[in-house]
Amino acid sequence: MRLLRQQIDARTGAGTATLLPEEPEDMWHAYNLIQPTDHIRAKAVRRITREVGAGATSSQRVALDLTIAVTSTDFDLASNELHVAGRVASETEHVKMGSHHTLDLELNRKFTIEKVDGWDSVAVDMLREACNTSSRAEMWAVVMGEGIANICLITEHQTILRNRVEVSIPRKGKGHMEQHNKGLEKFHNTLVTTLLRDMESAKRDAQTEKTVPLLLASAGFYAQAFLQFMKEYAVRTGDKFLQGALPSVVVAHSAGEHVHNLAEVLASPAATSKVSDAKFTRETALMDTFMKHMRIEDGRAAYGPREIERAVESGAVGRGGGVLLISNTLFRSNNIAERKRWVALVDRIKDVEGGEVRVLSSLHESGKRLEALGGIAAILTYPLEEMDEDEEEEVANGVRGDEEMII
Repeated sequence: MRLLRQQIDARTGAGTATLLPEEPEDMWHAYNLIQPTDHIRAKAVRRITREVGAGATSSQRVALDLTIAVTSTDFDLASNELHVAGRVASETEHVKMGSHHTLDLELNRKFTIEKVDGWDSVAVDMLREACNTSSRAEMWAVVMGEGIANICLITEHQTILRNRVEVSIPRKGKGHMEQHNKGLEKFHNTLVTTLLRDMESAKRDAQTEKTVPLLLASAGFYAQAFLQFMKEYAVRTGDKFLQGALPSVVVAHSAGEHVHNLAEVLASPAATSKVSDAKFTRETALMDTFMKHMRIEDGRAAYGPREIERAVESGAVGRGGGVLLISNTLFRSNNIAERKRWVALVDRIKDVEGGEVRVLSSLHESGKRLEALGGIAAILTYPLEEMDEDEEEEVANGVRGDEEMII
């Protein structure tokens, strides 16, 4: 997502952000950013009907800028289409105030968000994450065959195809080995220069020294042969960036050279061993830790809105290991007060209690597991076994009181 313009008051949160979605994953981030009551301004095409006299009418499709107050959003994950419905908030020559309209947000078409209640801390963090695609990189992957390779950037939500390299390589055979070897060398040269350009550009844009693992996957020995070429290329050219990246390279088997073949590769031990520090891997590990505390019943696992708020009030989700796990679906609530409730909780844990907060994506397996627990859970700094005992005592006292009144 490209941030074209931002005018947000750091003190009050008032202001707007103009964004240009460029990758399919950007539509997912736009879906998370846009909330009910937000004002969205974007290009729209609307059919306008006019009277031309004697009861006759004519209609035409007119392109115009529309601002709507959002009432609902609909995101189609399969097609990455985002439909934003609402009421027109700024009257134009062709459209009346308050009339219904649906904006279809698309790739490479800018839109502007204004949050009527101001940009809170969670919204600002979402905006920052949405506009920093390269910093979300968890792994680079090249899935390849003979003379063909797809270069992909893998983030916590999605696999993004960044480049495709295709070079014709003559077949092996008597009298053709020299041409075959020249074609293979041209393919490897083109692939390594394209890959390095993409990786260096992403690292520069992210302004980070983080080394992102590189996965080479293929059927047969194509990936292994390319790795050997990369090592020789690094020595021959003295390329410092490539020399630094080589220790993070892992080779894995793939059923083919297509992007969809990466799904199976990423689940393999060879790949997961290299991304143990990746965001989606860390969040999976946190959910595993939470479930372990649940199983052994040591009092360090809590879930559900009321239980989590009581744990935070008790200071049990703070420094020393406290982690709040919260689903991003809670921040898309149509109930503004409900959303503010969770934003305030997140701010308290981060700024006051000193605990860790993880907002899990509902598109990821760990996020789906969390949603089954009500969308919010926590690994506590210390046990709060008395929570259940207090509740039982309150219920018991209430029952006894009712019985005495009946008698």
